[in-house]
Amino acid sequence: MPALCRDCCRPFKSGDDCPRCGSTRVVAHPELFDLNIAHMDCDAFYASVEKRDNPSLIDKPVIVGHPGGRGVVTTACYVARKFGPRSAMPMFKALELCPHAVVVPPDMAKYKAVSAAMRELLLKATPLIEPLSLDEAYLDLSPEHRLVDRPPAILLARLARAVERQVGITISIGLSYNKFLAKMASDRQKPRGFSVIGRAEAVSMLAEMPVSAIWGVGAATASRMAQAGIDTIGQLQHMAEAELVARFGKFGRHLYAMARGEDSRPVTPDRPTKSVSNETTFARDIRGFDDLRAALQPLVEKVAARLAKADLAGHTVVLKLKTADFRSLTRNHRLPEPSRRADVIAMIATNLLEREADGRAFRLIGVGLTDLCPGGMADPPDLFGL
Repeated sequence: MPALCRDCCRPFKSGDDCPRCGSTRVVAHPELFDLNIAHMDCDAFYASVEKRDNPSLIDKPVIVGHPGGRGVVTTACYVARKFGPRSAMPMFKALELCPHAVVVPPDMAKYKAVSAAMRELLLKATPLIEPLSLDEAYLDLSPEHRLVDRPPAILLARLARAVERQVGITISIGLSYNKFLAKMASDRQKPRGFSVIGRAEAVSMLAEMPVSAIWGVGAATASRMAQAGIDTIGQLQHMAEAELVARFGKFGRHLYAMARGEDSRPVTPDRPTKSVSNETTFARDIRGFDDLRAALQPLVEKVAARLAKADLAGHTVVLKLKTADFRSLTRNHRLPEPSRRADVIAMIATNLLEREADGRAFRLIGVGLTDLCPGGMADPPDLFGL
């Protein structure tokens, strides 16, 4: 079976150990050198950067987030995760589970710089990089796109090694024949993993998994499917496409394809921004409309400034609220013409807020614009008569 040493990056025919350097960090798969689509994911990115910059934290449980109990966990390192903290968990809950954790406030400027350094390394392998966030991306390493005449598996092993040596953090790699399965593979062996999903095993592997493993199936859709008696991907595999379309509309075609390991989405570099938003979590829950409106205004100003800087405008104003018991509410209003003006955004967002500020306690408020377009299309002179 084709194999690859992840330490010296040399391929060999088969075996558990590398015949050249003796490493046991070996990946082997029948299709190892035939697959071209990869997903790269940094391991506990923010926490790993903090440990890199402060070696005294190496063996300690580290949580990145704003201390004080009202924020949420941005990243928990793998040491901390053993005690239960997870990303997006309320900070007070994370500290209940791991009271001895070291809490480090996030430094986004530093993380962006690290992400840029990694991107420079990836660009040496292929120009087709689709970033999903600062710490993860898809890569298309097909023969017509890759810049080095080596099998993608070897290039990925070299990239992982280069990131460790030059950037100082670790990444996990997933390799497959499409984006859906590459992302699934990268989650398998974190941290510092390298996992492969080939064509031969994809359908049988997916059959055992819950429907929630399918890209695009969120909690609401999974619940709807469970009510219909559909719990596993294997059940979807036994359903005709027409039946899935009848049950779930156009999304049924997506389910039919994904259940069979089919994903035609290309790796698309530099995807356009889909929304611009800003939010804040309160130190104490807020109930009154006037206090909520006061908290909304600086967020509106930040959104308007970011739209102006990016020369963008938006058709739809979105208001986000989170109740004291962590339930999220999203309300939106489509404008007759796109805008990026702070007063227009504030007026619409305030109207949306007024309908929701009924005495409930809220712990978070946010505002944004979606359905973006070029800034030159924004704010015709007669918009709202302003």
